[in-house]
Amino acid sequence: MQELSRGANCPVPSPVVTVSVACASPVDVSALLVAATGKVRSDADLVFYNNNTGPGVSYLPAASGPRGVDAIRVDTTLVPPEIEKVVITASLDGSGPASFAQAGSMVITVLDGAGTDVVRAELTGLTSEVALICAEVYRRNGAWKIRAVGQGFDNGLAGIATEFGIEVEAEAPAAPVVATPTTAKVNLDKGRVSLHKNQTVSLVKTGAPALTRVAMGLGWDPLEGWGNIDLDASVIAFDAKGQDVDMVWFMAKQGCQGAIRHSGDNLTGEGEGDDEVILVDLDKLPAAVAALVFTVNSFGGQKFTAVRNAYCRLLDVTGKAQSELVRFELSDSQPETGVLMCKLVRQADGSWSMTALGTYADSRTVRKMVGPARAAL
Repeated sequence: MQELSRGANCPVPSPVVTVSVACASPVDVSALLVAATGKVRSDADLVFYNNNTGPGVSYLPAASGPRGVDAIRVDTTLVPPEIEKVVITASLDGSGPASFAQAGSMVITVLDGAGTDVVRAELTGLTSEVALICAEVYRRNGAWKIRAVGQGFDNGLAGIATEFGIEVEAEAPAAPVVATPTTAKVNLDKGRVSLHKNQTVSLVKTGAPALTRVAMGLGWDPLEGWGNIDLDASVIAFDAKGQDVDMVWFMAKQGCQGAIRHSGDNLTGEGEGDDEVILVDLDKLPAAVAALVFTVNSFGGQKFTAVRNAYCRLLDVTGKAQSELVRFELSDSQPETGVLMCKLVRQADGSWSMTALGTYADSRTVRKMVGPARAAL
């Protein structure tokens, strides 16, 4: 088996190869189909667990990948002629170390069409990176080659996506839009609160310490006969002028200097309990963050008319015991691909309020929800 150092290359051993990515810590693996311009043709050229096939390229989860780890399969005979290289990446999934310096070894193994290990590369010397370009399968003078890369990014998969032309940031607002919210008439004195659409609760309990660490749990179920429904929970942070300052979603699982963390993607919506959870350290949020808007989107394009029992609930997770504070259940559905579930707004005294939204939008990704979220503030 041939060993490659970072930057080294060799011929692709067969028309079909599988590149497995093994790390001592959990990582998300993806691939980008890159044209001669150095950019992808569209967002569809990002192949990962939410979009697992592209022309000639497939994402293989650990359950079906070789060696029991995530992998990317490339059939060079099916890659479109305008695609010059397939870039294979790995990003920390947010559940473990904060950077690859603490993540352990990263090993890339290339298997030929018969499933035999033929090329191996160990990526060493990693530091503050949270996402890596691991390898690339590329054309050179009519032949295919593979190169071990190991280029790191400190801003996650979103940074890599931006590098290759996928827009992940929203445009700045034309004017301030966040207004001072009205004082909430309901607080937590009587225990758990169930909200209806557009109702607000002050997240204060008389005589109790201020909340410092909360979790937003979001859940849903597919309607009978619809199979799996893959929805994505996200949160957008805004400053007092209505500028979106950060967002946490499946491509960037940490934000606001680590004060917000995402539990990871649920691909089906099946099962009891929360499908996805977003943790927020309220006392560690940057002072500039004035509001958080929580959203749910259907990346695959399924409409919310195929979803039932959608809800969000806020939990106090300051101590070991978790307690539900507020719950909001969607009472209607619309043929849209995105919904604003709720917002948390910082009050003048430093406390927070929560407002149920239930506002639908035609959006498959969180970055397309920035405008509707801003309007909801």
